[in-house]
Amino acid sequence: MRPIQAKDPSAAAPSPAPRLTASSDNSPRPKRPQRPPDPAAARTAHARTADARTAYGTKAPAGTGVPAAGAVDEDVAGTVGGALEQVLADRLARAGALDTLFAVELAGRVARFTREGGKRTRSQLLWWSMRACGGGDEPTVAATLRIGAALELLQTCALVHDDLMDGSALRRGRPTLHADLRNRYAGSAPPDRTARFGEASAVLAGDLALAWADDVVAETALDAASAGTVRRVWSDMRTEMVAGQFLDLQGQLTGSRSRPQALRAAHLKSALYSVQRPLALGAAMAGADGRTTRALCSAGRCVGMAFQLRDDLDDVFGDPHLTGKSCGDDIRNGKPTFLAALALARAEAAADRPAMTVLERALGDEDLTPAGLDEVRDILVRTGARQAVETKIARLSARGLRHFDGALPDSGAKSRLRGLLTAATASRATDGPPDGERPAPAGPPEAASAPEARR
Repeated sequence: MRPIQAKDPSAAAPSPAPRLTASSDNSPRPKRPQRPPDPAAARTAHARTADARTAYGTKAPAGTGVPAAGAVDEDVAGTVGGALEQVLADRLARAGALDTLFAVELAGRVARFTREGGKRTRSQLLWWSMRACGGGDEPTVAATLRIGAALELLQTCALVHDDLMDGSALRRGRPTLHADLRNRYAGSAPPDRTARFGEASAVLAGDLALAWADDVVAETALDAASAGTVRRVWSDMRTEMVAGQFLDLQGQLTGSRSRPQALRAAHLKSALYSVQRPLALGAAMAGADGRTTRALCSAGRCVGMAFQLRDDLDDVFGDPHLTGKSCGDDIRNGKPTFLAALALARAEAAADRPAMTVLERALGDEDLTPAGLDEVRDILVRTGARQAVETKIARLSARGLRHFDGALPDSGAKSRLRGLLTAATASRATDGPPDGERPAPAGPPEAASAPEARR
């Protein structure tokens, strides 16, 4: 495979996280070794073709168990879902062999949560990054779909644990996993015990999803040229998630209102995991050169940060029917968001005592009423914090797209990927973004699906 060179030298700025991307060597990657055909393996593959076609959710070429790249292009989310079904069926069978109660009550909930996931946006970023970098042969397609399934399981781990730490009641319009388990056993023990059971079980559920995700990555056949990079990016991504979550929790505990610390936590917890790392994984799967990978990572870093800032705004101003969660959880939990830190700093600079009083009283108030949240919204608008964050989102998005546009030659896959990056920062507020700051024009309609709320 010929490496893709970045067109814009300014787009080759290194990622702030060292050695998480492909080597900077721009020489052509070695071709995958050609193995002699194995008649027995061929017969086995042929026998499994029908099952594979059904499991991947799209038509596979005759004689193989892997869908053609062009067929996957038509329905990336559905095909990743098919690969995920294969993984979940295997894991559930293994769980059932261990213990039926465990398989039904815990493993089954993990599988259901993952199946009923959002728009598979991280998997789509992975896929279209791979395609835009020139990947598409059968081994790469098969491996990318499996890594996409692993990303969905990692997302399950992140969301289940995030909901537990935040004490959230809703996720995607349904009870969160710990709330579901608490309700399932309501009446079988005192309420405090069933609540603790639900919380402890959610820890185990997240751990199980992470174990399954790691198993999928470890068991995926990767060519020698990309295996090291893929596994290094995967390993670092998991650590980054934990580091970001810890900074978030520590900020809640200490009442930190530091804007730099809020941005750092957002970068580690969400920006890297939601956008930058999926792009890096896709580039690695395709064997992209170092310059292309760095440019994609620069684009992902900017768009990923804009995505997290949008998530902060949507938590306060978003439409619950679009976000799938109740409004104001970040305020009630005292989250050290950039939005809150900026509003407090502006109120203090303006000596706006009433605004400071409202914010200091509301941040961390678990019993904050809808009227109290309306007061916070008013302060965020009046201090100009909302508008300033909108402006920052627009600038980060534009900078990210400049990096992206110079990274790859024009193609249909590049257009689809650009559409996903543009949609990632779109507002889901009931009133839309404030006048004066509108998001950049959306990409192709079929690509315009934003990452689900929270990560």
